Amino acid sequence: MGRLFTFSGIGELLGLPFVQNALIACAVLGLVAGSLTPLIVSRGMAFAVHGTAELAFTGGAAALLIGVGVEIGAVVGAVVAGLVFGLLGLRQRERDSVIGVVLAFGLGLGVLLLALYSGRASNKFGLLTGSIVSVDSTNLTVLAIVAVLVMGTLAVLYRPLLFASADPDVALARGVPVRFLSLVFAVLIGLTTALAVPIVGAVLVLSVMIAPGAAAARVTANPLLATVLAVLFAELALVGGTVMSLAPGLPVSGYVATIAFLCYVGCRVVARLRGRRVAAA
Repeated sequence: MGRLFTFSGIGELLGLPFVQNALIACAVLGLVAGSLTPLIVSRGMAFAVHGTAELAFTGGAAALLIGVGVEIGAVVGAVVAGLVFGLLGLRQRERDSVIGVVLAFGLGLGVLLLALYSGRASNKFGLLTGSIVSVDSTNLTVLAIVAVLVMGTLAVLYRPLLFASADPDVALARGVPVRFLSLVFAVLIGLTTALAVPIVGAVLVLSVMIAPGAAAARVTANPLLATVLAVLFAELALVGGTVMSLAPGLPVSGYVATIAFLCYVGCRVVARLRGRRVAAA
């Protein structure tokens, strides 16, 4: 009876407009994040995603304080982070130090802005852990615009981005604008991270921006197949995590992070078993 009641309750919740908005947002975010994450992993930019999330959090906190949409503030903060990382951290040996400095500044400033905000505590908590209740028609509009922009740019620049990610030195020698592509890619990361912060929160944004690509990289070296798998893993984590969080009414980020982690562990197990079979053969 308890299980039937739970399933019935979830069915009723799925009919609510804010839940449907959240599921649409998760599906769009899964497509965008899943398309980018293999390139993020191959370029070794996991730490950059974390730093960008902190600046998106700072922008969202500033938006709360001045009374504008959180999603707009998150986008502005994340784009600023992408530009800073792209301009100051183009060299590999400089990137981590630049990100660390900006990350610490952004996190400290964000905490200060939240302390000055006198509104509902749930709004503060949502920036850190995500909240499906915060997704409304305005969020969906911003999400759609940013998603079209990111996917359109990625479609146009995918081949040179892939080349520059796989072997930047050879790409530079062949005339590929590696510096320009690094800057553009940093901005794409910023925009996508800004979409993820209101849903999964700044703390666990890596669960959708890194884990799907890292999981796919364990089982295939084919860029197209890795992208397809990463999108599937991201969709499973985001949509599945949202549905699972409905009945208990808990923050969605924990469920999303758990599913993404299980996808990664599962892919590592598959890769290990495949390696043993090849060795045995």
